[in-house]
Amino acid sequence: MLGRIVEVADDSRHLSALRGLMVVRSTEGDREELGRIPLDDIAAVIGNAHGLSYTNNLLVALAERGVPFVLCAANHNAVGMLLPIEGNFEQSKRIESQISAKAPLHKRLWGSIVRSKLTQQAAVLDAVGAPSVPLKALISKVKSGDPENIEAQGARRYWSLLFGADFRRDRDLDGINSLLNYGYTVFRAATARAVIAAGLHPSIGLHHSNDSNAMRLVDDLIEPFRPMVDLVVWHLWSKNDAEVKPETKRLLVSTLYSDMQSKAGVSPIVVCMQNLAISLAQCYLGERDKLDLPLPSLSIALATAYPSD
Repeated sequence: MLGRIVEVADDSRHLSALRGLMVVRSTEGDREELGRIPLDDIAAVIGNAHGLSYTNNLLVALAERGVPFVLCAANHNAVGMLLPIEGNFEQSKRIESQISAKAPLHKRLWGSIVRSKLTQQAAVLDAVGAPSVPLKALISKVKSGDPENIEAQGARRYWSLLFGADFRRDRDLDGINSLLNYGYTVFRAATARAVIAAGLHPSIGLHHSNDSNAMRLVDDLIEPFRPMVDLVVWHLWSKNDAEVKPETKRLLVSTLYSDMQSKAGVSPIVVCMQNLAISLAQCYLGERDKLDLPLPSLSIALATAYPSD
């Protein structure tokens, strides 16, 4: 069963655990109960409000189920995440293989992720009627480890082609940037859960190496899926709806459950994330030599995520 992404975006809310349920109450007046959600149905909890409190029992119950608890700043960008210590019956074995993996393997796998991301970005440009040749021309230039940083070159071309020459990707800006922040936060939480469930350590990355980033592997594996957020944000922006509000949040969360194509067939994006993390663990163990990366099937995903078109 696919879990639910639960966001708490209103102030004056208190979260607790009771008999297998997450209980949401108001902290004002008579502390009215606002809702209950089975803990086993939750894929991630996103705390996107300032006046939010929660019990330690709830955090323990979520961690026991492998459910990330994400903390967001005012710009809707994730700034913290609580993750479980244990996530897979082979966790120690897989983390040992992850630690001992050699640089050539990391570089080869990272190159395949960059090519996948560029392919997805080109598909987004095709879907919105923008020129995609500049992105497609870069795909064959990506070498093992991406030493020429083709990913960054692609990003510079991609953003201007998608949102116009004046657009600048900046996490601290409003509008399109805030929508992107929120969508990426949702996808990052789902990717983190997939990494933990696969028995891998989120801090040991393939490419990302910032010492202050405890989610380096998560930020590596999310890359091929980011363009799906970009596509939905583009549709919102094209309808003059580039504001983070309940309706746009629901649409971005629903994108996570849109269907996407892979070599194994069509699956929801959240399942493709799980398959990618598992395939990485298998690469570390020597059980396979290629990652299970999504294919550019944005038309399938868009039909689910944006049915109004």
